[in-house]
Amino acid sequence: MLHPTRTTPPPVAIDLERVVLVGTGIWGLALLVTGVLVATGELEWDIVWVCATGVVLGLLGAAWARRNRPAPPVVPTDAPPAQP
Repeated sequence: MLHPTRTTPPPVAIDLERVVLVGTGIWGLALLVTGVLVATGELEWDIVWVCATGVVLGLLGAAWARRNRPAPPVVPTDAPPAQP
């Protein structure tokens, strides 16, 4: 057996909205830093627009992630209560 087969592990459940919001926050921080650097004359406005675009796309992505969350598992109402 030179190449044994392995079973694929199950996917990890993550909160996609939180991940997108963290990335958006990083773009927001970059927007703030580049805004200060533009105000001091160190940078041109082009990089500020890139950061602003990252923030806008991140907010759209967070809205999409919130809208497309997986549905919670359905528990039948006629099922007996679980025993501790």
